[in-house]
Amino acid sequence: MGNLKRRARRGRVIGFGLTTLSLIARRLPLQINRKFGAFLGHLGWHVLRRYRRRALNHIAIAFPEWSTARQRDTVRSMFVNLGVSLMELVWLPKLDAEMLQRTTEIHDAHYIDEALAAGRGALIFTAHCGNWEWLAATVTLLGHPLTVLQRERDEPDLNRFIARLRAHFGMRPIDRGSPAGALDMFRTLRSGGLLAFLIDQNIRAESVKVPFFGRPALTPIGPAKLAARAEAPVMICFIERIGNKQIVRFQKPTT
Repeated sequence: MGNLKRRARRGRVIGFGLTTLSLIARRLPLQINRKFGAFLGHLGWHVLRRYRRRALNHIAIAFPEWSTARQRDTVRSMFVNLGVSLMELVWLPKLDAEMLQRTTEIHDAHYIDEALAAGRGALIFTAHCGNWEWLAATVTLLGHPLTVLQRERDEPDLNRFIARLRAHFGMRPIDRGSPAGALDMFRTLRSGGLLAFLIDQNIRAESVKVPFFGRPALTPIGPAKLAARAEAPVMICFIERIGNKQIVRFQKPTT
């Protein structure tokens, strides 16, 4: 019970902080927000010691051939990137079609139309790389309504903030583990819709072990089984920030 109370209290603090930051961020230019986010990332590198240690341990496992200096520089850059992404996130409601053209370079968006051409819907797979919420917003601003599978967090206030952000762009959520979740996903595909998954985490669902940096990692297979059952194409997309541009790349769909 005490742990639940701490999580709820933490969630309220995070939710209030994000809402307050968003009110401020949307009144400032994107570049100012990014600079402040970089400052927060540098601060996090120094202050969040537990997460810094964990990241350093993991990168040493993934890239043992790298020097200690290179490992530390990479993790420090990761903290900065997360700080910038945070401030982009709270600014994101300002993104519209005109702003998208100015801020985002999009490659091979025609693959979305190609994936949807058969009328069986399509699945989009991506990962927690770059600003994945910006990526989802990009898909909707390109004129493709998006349904996203999401995990309900233990912090209701944080859930509400993310739900409001996604609703702003017209996304429809399906809660992972909900009784009607599987049926909702299947209906989305049958109606010719786009269904998006972040698939790079162990989500305590049906999974198989695949090699990841030389170690077995649990990888969910539910989305792949859904695609096979619905005979729906699958496409992969990623986003990365290079300089002042978000670079979005869509890959050719497969069936």
